[in-house]
Amino acid sequence: MRSSLGRTAVAAVDTSGQMADILDLGTHIRDALWRVEAAALPPVEAPDGLVVAGMGGSGIGGSLARAVLWPALERPFALAGDYDVPPWTGPGHAVLCASYSGDTEETVAAYDAAGERGSVRFAATSGGELAARARRDGVPVIPLPGGFQPRAAVGYGLTVALEVAAHTGVARADRAEIEAAAALAEELAAEWGPDGPEDGEAKRLARSLHGTIPVVMGLGLAAAVAYRWKSQINENSKAPAFSAALPEAGHNEIAGWADAGQFGRFAAVFLEDPEAGERGARRVALTVDIVAGEAATVERIAPRGETRVERLVSLVLLGDLVSLYLAVLRGADPIDTAPIDRLKAGLASR
Repeated sequence: MRSSLGRTAVAAVDTSGQMADILDLGTHIRDALWRVEAAALPPVEAPDGLVVAGMGGSGIGGSLARAVLWPALERPFALAGDYDVPPWTGPGHAVLCASYSGDTEETVAAYDAAGERGSVRFAATSGGELAARARRDGVPVIPLPGGFQPRAAVGYGLTVALEVAAHTGVARADRAEIEAAAALAEELAAEWGPDGPEDGEAKRLARSLHGTIPVVMGLGLAAAVAYRWKSQINENSKAPAFSAALPEAGHNEIAGWADAGQFGRFAAVFLEDPEAGERGARRVALTVDIVAGEAATVERIAPRGETRVERLVSLVLLGDLVSLYLAVLRGADPIDTAPIDRLKAGLASR
């Protein structure tokens, strides 16, 4: 008899209410639009492009936004996940520094580095040292609401990055499409959430992946989401997981599946993108055939929605829910991030 993944089962494990934050993705997207508008950002032109600096759950928004905007980019859009911005960053660039807590040491250092290079800066944060330095320097701050785990603020990170990209002339972002994605997220939250049917897609996938080491492969738009799935499984369900991007994985990683069954129960998860066309679909189908013999399970997942932002948001929400349901099946509290806290404490002590 399979275990229930209903509200009671989730509440028994999810002591801090992470499920509620995941289900509120649509609300977060709408609130983020309002917060960017309320910040009244001054007119800015970034002829050399945009850099989004951020780490972990705070940095994923930039990666997802770049994936959405990729076909429409008019200027470079780069990511910085370290103590510095790229060496070519200069006065013609805009730099969005995203740190939910405001105390991410890498992002605070990147903020200072961008200032030294004369770049136009923006800060997206709930407070902390980043907010203090930005206000001291007269740098616009997009205020994020407090009370979340950084990874649960993905709707804010994505939306802010999309809006800043549009504001700086890097790419045109369609607010109507962002609002439609928020509405879709609300519909899917009802369908896939704990009150939804036990055979709903998110619950089914969690049961399929339980007891395996997921390897999440993303095609096209979904490549950035594959990393989100991997990191959410790591943090929420306290389990190893890995991600890869297609077509790159077909040139190296695919060889590692030849005897994968000897090393453990690996699950192959494919996040698909209809915009990849017939060639992309054929690549996925061939890769599935190659890895299926060694995989504990194979899952092919199509996004929902009509636009790029809708499809990306649907996959993000699905992965977040799968990671939470995996935590329930494992009996792991999603809030517990002791290894991360230990690493940060060790770095701070030096």
